[in-house]
Amino acid sequence: MATHPFRIVNVFTQDQGALSGNPLCVFENAEAFSTETMQGLARQFNLSETTFLLPSTRGAARVRIFTPTYEMPFAGHPTLGSAHVCRALKLGGDSLELEMQAGMIPVRAAGDRWTLTALSPSWRELDGSRSTLAAALGLEARDIGERPLWVKAGKEQLVVPLTSTDAVRRTVPDSQLLNGIRSEDGQSMAYVFAFDGAARALARFFFPQGTAVLEDPATGSATANFGGWWLAMQRRLPVELQIAQGEQAGRPSHLFLQVNERREIRVGGDVLEIGRGTISL
Repeated sequence: MATHPFRIVNVFTQDQGALSGNPLCVFENAEAFSTETMQGLARQFNLSETTFLLPSTRGAARVRIFTPTYEMPFAGHPTLGSAHVCRALKLGGDSLELEMQAGMIPVRAAGDRWTLTALSPSWRELDGSRSTLAAALGLEARDIGERPLWVKAGKEQLVVPLTSTDAVRRTVPDSQLLNGIRSEDGQSMAYVFAFDGAARALARFFFPQGTAVLEDPATGSATANFGGWWLAMQRRLPVELQIAQGEQAGRPSHLFLQVNERREIRVGGDVLEIGRGTISL
């Protein structure tokens, strides 16, 4: 048997709170692991994602990302958390690139606040009626705001503007109905948000696990897709937003979205390491 070190970090923390943000497990050296072992370890830890660092000739590390049930080409909080661990392992400094299945992702830090630059987004219209979407989210049609879109800035997800923060808080997805609204890779993920003033928004993200729909406390990939929605709507540039997420999940989180005049989307947040350990296999 061999021992394999890992670290637990929280990403998108609220004021560096030790039990805020979205938790992530990062394995420091995954060269000995098969794909099946990585998937099994992600299921063992049962966090929303677990990442595995591998050598790369193109960046600080090659990163593979697994949920408990499948591998992802890109996700936001695993990117920032993995970058934080890469710096701690001296694989890179405050500015580095990570090799993901979705492509090379630049990441930069100012202290423990990490910011990624997302891939250029694409978007497409949602098939189906607003009433069907509203029912899948446990809402009324009048709660749905202007132009829900499928957006992809690394991982395609459904971005749904709502008309009020009250509607965000009232969202209770119906797993069977939501399962009928699927992304290009067959996933039924939904990101709902509403503006809370000129530079703030409240958001929630729902994703399937088995027959249930779970809520993610902080979702960087969906925040990048929010930036893609902003571009699709041809809203003013530049923009900087602070997004609160995780309120109903008991893990308050802060995410920072920037879209500049060059139409570049950046997603940032604070990362905090809270533990280390080893696993024997």
